Amino acid sequence: MKKRSSIVQIAVFSVFIAALSILCLVTPSKEFSQQENRYLDQAPKFSFESLFSGKFIKDFEDYVTDQFVFRDNWISLKSRFERLLGKTENNGVFFCKDDTLISRFDEPDPELVANNIDAVNALAANTGAEVYLSLIPGAVSIWADKLPANAVNCDQKALIEDIYRQVDVNTVDNYSALSEHAEEYIYYRTDHHWTSLGAYYGYTALAESMGLTAKELNEFAPETVSEEFYGTVYSSSGVRWVEPDSIDIFVPADGISVTNYPNGKPEEGVVYDMSKLEVKDKYAMFFGGNTPMLEISTGNSEKPRLLVLRDSYSDSELPFLFEDFSYIAVLDLRYYKLSIAEFIENNRIDTVLVNYSVDNFTSDNTVFRLGL
Repeated sequence: MKKRSSIVQIAVFSVFIAALSILCLVTPSKEFSQQENRYLDQAPKFSFESLFSGKFIKDFEDYVTDQFVFRDNWISLKSRFERLLGKTENNGVFFCKDDTLISRFDEPDPELVANNIDAVNALAANTGAEVYLSLIPGAVSIWADKLPANAVNCDQKALIEDIYRQVDVNTVDNYSALSEHAEEYIYYRTDHHWTSLGAYYGYTALAESMGLTAKELNEFAPETVSEEFYGTVYSSSGVRWVEPDSIDIFVPADGISVTNYPNGKPEEGVVYDMSKLEVKDKYAMFFGGNTPMLEISTGNSEKPRLLVLRDSYSDSELPFLFEDFSYIAVLDLRYYKLSIAEFIENNRIDTVLVNYSVDNFTSDNTVFRLGL
């Protein structure tokens, strides 16, 4: 009886493995994973050279791992078991209170930080425009009370203060503005960005530093454009049990003209690209996502001209500045390779805003271009 039971178990298991193998063979390969927000490995090309070097075997293992049938379901099942076992972190992401996913922030490279500080000071020395540095803390700092017990992180508040002490420019106190509203929905639970509400509070801090009059929150009429947003932290965490985020628009795009330079040539751009709400990276709805350069004409011809050196946090904050400037140029130093000082002079820029999350400013090796 016992022997018969073992044979049945072996048979069932063999059928299961055979069925999975057949499904893997007949299921077409996927190019992109919406859940993980990345391109998947494809079948490698065979050659004797790659076989004997071991490269073919490695590439084939990566291909099978990425293309395994029901991959997303297995990842979801694995993450649920890990949660039951009390695991609090995976792939640099903490599993936090209120079904919130927050990326860990490690101690940055001090040499890179020093170089980026020098670049900000060089920018100020190279131009007569007023320069502001705005460093934006992440959820790992402002929502620290949501982190699991004994979560280890570098202190972003102390890091911001240390950087601000070393720069010869105006600074923006985003930390205080955000921490005063830490109980509100100011960061996405599944993404590393701040929400539009968080961007509003960043705008109030910027307005205070620049001597502008910030509009009151009740003067806006937010519109929810998506309730199905799963962001970058969700993609990297392996977690699949959390509910999606919502995305709001606070500022209408009426009367705003946007010119985009995705490939060095001008194209008509948009403030809100609603087509992005149909894809995984819904945050790219703001101005269509990453691009080397944007030019924004607001119609407020009597107002000053602004240059923003940006990371993606800037995209949801920019609309709040439409009423305060006549022209806003937005440059991404990862793609824009020309002299910033010459751009400022040639475009009659009055004010320069270096606007980065703390994480990006302390890890981006293209910030040195500020001083060129």
